[in-house]
This record gives sequence, C-alpha cells and structure tokens, in this order.
Amino acid sequence: MIFRQRALALLLFVAGLSLDLPAAGSRQNNAPTQFTAPVTMELPDYLQPTTDPAFGTQFARITKMGILGNGVVCGNEYCRHRYSSAQAWNSDQSLLVITNGCNGMCFLDGRTYAPLFRRARSIECEWHPQNAELMICVSGRQVSTWAPRTNREDILFVSNDYRDLRFGPGKGNPSRDGNRIAVRALRENGEVVVFAYDLKERKKFPDIELDQLGGTNGACSISPLGTSILCLQEIVSGFQQAFIFTVDGTLRQKWIEHHRPGHGDMTVDEDGSEVYVGISKSDPDKYQVIKRRLSDGKVTPLTKYGEAMHASLRALARPGWVFLTYGGDPDEISAQPDWAPYAQEVIALRIDGSGEVRRIAQSRSTQLDYRSETHASPSPDGSQVIWSSNWGVPGGPVYDFVSRLDWPEEPSSNRKEIVTNGNH
Repeated sequence: MIFRQRALALLLFVAGLSLDLPAAGSRQNNAPTQFTAPVTMELPDYLQPTTDPAFGTQFARITKMGILGNGVVCGNEYCRHRYSSAQAWNSDQSLLVITNGCNGMCFLDGRTYAPLFRRARSIECEWHPQNAELMICVSGRQVSTWAPRTNREDILFVSNDYRDLRFGPGKGNPSRDGNRIAVRALRENGEVVVFAYDLKERKKFPDIELDQLGGTNGACSISPLGTSILCLQEIVSGFQQAFIFTVDGTLRQKWIEHHRPGHGDMTVDEDGSEVYVGISKSDPDKYQVIKRRLSDGKVTPLTKYGEAMHASLRALARPGWVFLTYGGDPDEISAQPDWAPYAQEVIALRIDGSGEVRRIAQSRSTQLDYRSETHASPSPDGSQVIWSSNWGVPGGPVYDFVSRLDWPEEPSSNRKEIVTNGNH
C-alpha cells in the first residue's frame, strides 16, 4: 500500500510538470551567475517528490538500501547508475537501468521510477540510441543485441581470433544511429587492438594496434557519426593523451597534452563537426570545461577555472547542451570570485561558447571515493537528469536522484539574455 501511494505521488509529480508550476531549472535573469551556498535539506524519502530549495527544481530519490520490489534489491553501501557518459534511459525513456550496487541489472520505470524487473547480467551493455527495446552488449568473444524486457539475445559477431572484447571499457558509446561501436580486444598473442564494428552491416573494420602508441589504453569509443574512434592512452602514470583514428585506422589527431580534455563525452556541434567536451588538466585552459574538435583539435573554452568533475552529452535530442557535475569545497569556491561559481552542483551549459547555463541541483554529496561522486547524466531529451549523492555523510549510503527540467521551445531570435561564465 505504501509503495502504491509513493508511485501515485510520482505520477502526480510527472503530471505536475505540465501544470502552471515554477519552471524547473530556469535560466538566470539578466545577471551574471553568482555562487549559491548549499542549502541544508533533509534527505528526501524514497519516491517522494520534492523541490530543491536553492533552484526550485523538482526531484526525487529513486533508490534506497534494501528491497525495492519486483526482485530488485539494493546493497547497503550504494545503489546508483553507472557513469556520467553512460545513458541510463532507453531511447523512449520508458526504462531506466541501475547497475552499481543493485543485484544485477535493475530496470525501473523511466518516469515513475517504480522497480520493474532485474536481469542477472554482468557484461557490458549500453542502450541502443534508436531502438528502445534493445541494448548493445560486448563480452568475451562476441557482440550482440539484447532485449531486457524479453531477455532475448541475438549474437551479431563471434571471433576465434580475439578474446576479452570490451565496450570501451566503461566509456564506450554507440554512434548516434546505433549502427557502429568501437570494440577493444586482445589478439590471441596478447596484443591490444581496437576496431570499429558495424552492427547493421555486420562488418568488422581493420585493427588499430594500441600497443604501438605506448603506455596503457584506458578506453576507446566510436564518434557520434561513426566515422572516427577516440582512444584515451595513459602514456606514463598520471599522464593521459588522446588519439583519434578513422574507422579504417588512419591517425587523424594526437592530443599530446595531458587530459585536454578528459572525463568527457562526444557530440555533434551546431556546425556539423564532431567534438569532445570535458575538463582540461593542462595549460592554457587548466581546470576549465572545453570542447575540442575531432577533425583538427581546435579548442574552445566554455567555462572559467573551476571544480567541474564530469561532463555528459547523453541528451542526444538536445545536442547543444553539456550536463556538468561540479564538486569542490563550497567555502573555498565562494572565496574565489574569478572561478566558475559552482560547488557540489549539477548544471547544464550551452556548448556554443555563449556561457548560457541552467542550474539543476545541489548534490549535497561529500566526496569520499569514486562511488560517492555525483556523475550527472541526462535522459535522451534532457527532461530528466540522474545524479548520485551520499547526502553529506562521508562513508554513508550513496543514493540515486532524478531532477526534472522543462525546456520551453522558443525561437533563437527570442532567447532570453544569457548568463555568462565570464568568458566574454
């Protein structure tokens, strides 16, 4: 009975977005963005809609420790989505998957967050960006598509020449049409390679030998248009470079600066070029959010120096916006007027260089380890954003939350005056 009441509350929460309520995550009004101190707030009850007192954003806690129902059970330490650049929702947003700290792959209703079912799978699977029924999975010696609702799997590629096939690992995504992925693998002699694979044509592209780059590969991913593969390579301990190849194996770009950028994601810019957006850890834009063009390496700074930790471009239907997770000590950041004014916060930022922002949530998470990082990630249309928090308790349970955003349509000529991050 309690669960039904909470589910009903969530349905009303969803329906309420179309009513005459304050705009969730509204743009700021004709003034530079200012630092906003964390507002004390009790941990919301599970599946109980609430409002962030700092920004007026509606959100709900969607996980709790213990039994959620329908076979879904969360562990005692954390229960959360996987990563910022991994899509949590399927393409029509009817399903939401929780993988970390849950008893398998746990599927929730994508709008009410009620637990629906679990699947006992531990292999790497990512949502197909166009087909809401499918995930693309890579494991062992094979590539497949898998339908979580029916548990049906169709094997597309099997190899006796490669082993330990990986989807990234961890940071891989399909092309935005869902046709191509990058597969990292080991040859039988132990050499590390990556190759593009076309799921529609069932075609494997040539191997790209990663060992020849030096160091250790961290991850590889296909570009949004499926024409390039971006690989992150740790050349020496703590120093990461990026290499961009065509799917046929030709080196297009080598970004020799450390982590310029990293912890990011790829999209197609408004001029049609593919870009990687993330956090730089090298001069001249150290600790700024930047975008970098895959074709020629051109860099555009998007924010001032700050405490941005992760960038996500999983709102595929809203490609002009990056969703950023900020950490940091609020006291330190409030004392630095020349820094980006965000601490323990989730924002959306236009990537056109204008600096327009939407402030979404105060995470209230005390960073203790990787699991306690917020890792904000939007739904395909950007109307929902999932993020994690230990709610200010170091070593305490890490829960998942979802904030909801309205995106009123308006002609570009009528856009409100933007909020700048001080770039212009």
